[in-house]
Amino acid sequence: MSTSPLRELVLYFLKLGTIGFGGPAALVGYMRRDLVDERKVLDEPTYNLSLALAQIMPGPLAAQTAMAIGYFQHGVLGATLVGLAFILPSFLMVLALSWLYVAYGGLPWMQALFYGIGAAVIAIIAIAAYRLGRGTNKRDPLLWAIFAALAIGTVWAQAELAELFLAAGALVVLVRARPRFIKLPSLSAIVPLAALLPAAATWTGNVLVDLLAFFAKAGLFVFGSGLAIVPFLHQGVVDQFGWLTERQFLDAVAVALITPGPVVITVAFIGYLVAGSAGATVAAIGMFLPVYLLTILPAPWFKRHRDNPQLRAFVAGCTAAASGAIAGAVLVLARRAILDLPTAAIAAVSLLLLWRLRIPEVIVVAAAGAVGLALARLG
Repeated sequence: MSTSPLRELVLYFLKLGTIGFGGPAALVGYMRRDLVDERKVLDEPTYNLSLALAQIMPGPLAAQTAMAIGYFQHGVLGATLVGLAFILPSFLMVLALSWLYVAYGGLPWMQALFYGIGAAVIAIIAIAAYRLGRGTNKRDPLLWAIFAALAIGTVWAQAELAELFLAAGALVVLVRARPRFIKLPSLSAIVPLAALLPAAATWTGNVLVDLLAFFAKAGLFVFGSGLAIVPFLHQGVVDQFGWLTERQFLDAVAVALITPGPVVITVAFIGYLVAGSAGATVAAIGMFLPVYLLTILPAPWFKRHRDNPQLRAFVAGCTAAASGAIAGAVLVLARRAILDLPTAAIAAVSLLLLWRLRIPEVIVVAAAGAVGLALARLG
């Protein structure tokens, strides 16, 4: 297993958290492209193991994959520093946007930015899905069949289906490495945590405690990408507790999509509207602490048994499923982001610039945002 220096890894994830647009699908694609294919500081089995762990454990995909890479390279310290480096830049950006939003009574230009950026993001995710599928599945017909099944399933369900990741892993185990006896990892440290969080979600009347409990529950019990958590958050913060209006929630989602880094950083915006900077900080801690714990607790078992034939087969199945789900997500998200001829044109031009001319993603996103603002002013 190749090991990159911790400083280099932390600086990379600090940069990715600062300029990494496109949501979880694109972010995990960047990690593979940059660390495995181009820099060659991370071997493919370690990347696949990290992605598989993030897929089968609850929590947002990109942040958990980053933490898993940090752990497999440098243990608990690596997971901690990489996680902080990846999350902190977007948290600070969202904090600044939250202050502006409250100070000036809403930011209509955010929706205009998202109009352009959302279309460009479709191109970014499409390229990431293609590269991830090609890199992980290679010429393996079974893995490509899983890829196709998950892509179709994701489009049909309009969401990532966590149980299908597990089923895909189990299928490859049965086909390629059928065991006489499967030894499962010990969950003795995880089960108590899972049992405590629902109990902690009893509402106290203290807004900071309630925010912490709600977002901890979200981080622990929602599978899939950061985008998959949006319906859960809507049900809680709008319908159940009335912390935000419908318009404020839509603005919160827009903030997450126009800022780099993990999409679930939208929780910081929600927390700020409810209880200022303290609310933003508590919401972020609530979201990411369970994710962190559900990375470092099972990771030692994954690392210890990484050469086990059954685990390798399971990881291959989960990784193929992940690449298929990301491909399906392109179509799901495209239906929401490509609304008319201008957004279709933005997506097509973005694809051309990224694929043929290899223009950096951050430049394409900035240009798409500018086009969105210009079209809004003309309208």
